[in-house]
Amino acid sequence: MKIPYDPHLLGPEGEQIAADYLVKAGYRILQRNYRFHRNEIDMISLHRGTLCFVEVKTRFSSAKGHPAEAVTLQKQREIIKAAQAYLTITGQIDTDCRFDVMAVLIQSMDGNRIGTFTVEHFKDAFWASS
Repeated sequence: MKIPYDPHLLGPEGEQIAADYLVKAGYRILQRNYRFHRNEIDMISLHRGTLCFVEVKTRFSSAKGHPAEAVTLQKQREIIKAAQAYLTITGQIDTDCRFDVMAVLIQSMDGNRIGTFTVEHFKDAFWASS
């Protein structure tokens, strides 16, 4: 399948789709693309008193696996490090939190933009060991 689309735009557009989905579901987006050294968290949101660290993966197809499968153990460790830094820096160390993964699977393109898609939200997708 030839994709007439700049792949560098895919991530940010998928993240916007995921953010819109979360807002409609009652989440408040606190921060996007939070960085701590080389580690990044796509979104930090708040839902019913729980701080949610969200990783978004966007794909044109699941031929090489489901998008959520791209959140490897190494990627989880990087997200956890950044989340620990965020909690420490913001003084929220005792806040309830969880790690979510969102998968955006593109079904069609509308010119140079994502047309139709599906979104899956995996709450508590992984945990930080104590």
